[in-house]
Amino acid sequence: MGALLEKPKTEKQSEAGGGNGLKYGLSSMQGWRIEMEDSHTALTTLQGELKKWSFFGVFDGHAGARVSAHCSEHLLPSIMDEENFRSGVLGGKDSIIAAADEEDVEVVKRAIRTGFLKLDDAMRHMPEVASGEDKSGTTAVCSLISPHFIFVANCGDSRGVLYRRTGIGFSTLDHKPFNPCEKERIQNAGGSVMIQRVNGSLAVSRALGDYEYKNVEGKSQCEQLVSPEPELYVEKRTEEDQFLVLACDGIWDVMTSEDVCVFIHSRFAITNDLELITNQVIDTCFNKGSRDNMSVVIVAFPNAPKVEPEAVQREMQLDALIETKVTEFCDQPGQVTMPQLMRMLDEENLQHLPPGGGLAAKQELVDGLFHKLRPDCASAAPSYPPLLRALRASPLLNCKPSSAIP
Repeated sequence: MGALLEKPKTEKQSEAGGGNGLKYGLSSMQGWRIEMEDSHTALTTLQGELKKWSFFGVFDGHAGARVSAHCSEHLLPSIMDEENFRSGVLGGKDSIIAAADEEDVEVVKRAIRTGFLKLDDAMRHMPEVASGEDKSGTTAVCSLISPHFIFVANCGDSRGVLYRRTGIGFSTLDHKPFNPCEKERIQNAGGSVMIQRVNGSLAVSRALGDYEYKNVEGKSQCEQLVSPEPELYVEKRTEEDQFLVLACDGIWDVMTSEDVCVFIHSRFAITNDLELITNQVIDTCFNKGSRDNMSVVIVAFPNAPKVEPEAVQREMQLDALIETKVTEFCDQPGQVTMPQLMRMLDEENLQHLPPGGGLAAKQELVDGLFHKLRPDCASAAPSYPPLLRALRASPLLNCKPSSAIP
């Protein structure tokens, strides 16, 4: 994962917006990583004849931030500049905008794929990249949303998940070197998969950039050790659609797709503030042990869950109960630590903890109370890594064994 900071940077970059009947929230945090390498894009209304379309993307950079930043700015234009896309959508043909049919879907899919490949080829000639000064790369998960379809493209191990009223509608596939089809391509290009990485080094098998893995003579652009080809998913929009999640692997390292979706679903019942919900996703993943950069975009469809007064009341009661328990514990004489507080709360078997998030979703509340009630102990509290190590065996954080936890 690269070098880590002695103290995490927990400030968040977050925002929210809306348009075309959609609402979105996004949040990102540098965390423990030495550099913030993630980028994102959120456009609820595209320009011109595509004003009814929206575009969102998360770009998880590695070995530097240059390629991820460039892709966040240039991927959509690269897709829109593809000749077939322009002639099919911008050249007077409005069926994609008004009532897309199967043939039009294929036009958009080809444009997305070509846009990825053209951008990857163009970035190879950027001066810093061509000189070998910059060796960075990025995964990409993005979505074009039309009035009738949801297009999702994934390249790497970031992930997109569509949640419907009945549960997960679909989830993208992470492109890992040990996946059979990915491993076969890598080996056919003369590479190997060691310690689940390309040539024992790169943890993803598809990415934009990473040109040191894309120089095998006699192999096409998509047959290299690392491929820039996105995997495409198309879903017809329905009234069952509730929200779409796009996030980097800093999220998925510590929470499953189901965990993230049920957690977000439960937060919709508490608040309609999507920026707040994305911040809570980031905080929960940080508390569960993620040591990577973290970025998440949530796109809410018109039939997203609504605030439920009963759920709000339960949440208030839960927070009040946690405050009472923490106060009682902090009133005891002697040294008090955060691990002790969290273990105590875990042993209480608290009801109505956020599904998917568990007690980790309430750690900010506990930490705030701890600093308020026992500043003498809080000032001497250990940093988060010792706290996580102490709690690793406990189910309260739902941490899965991962390189994200030392």
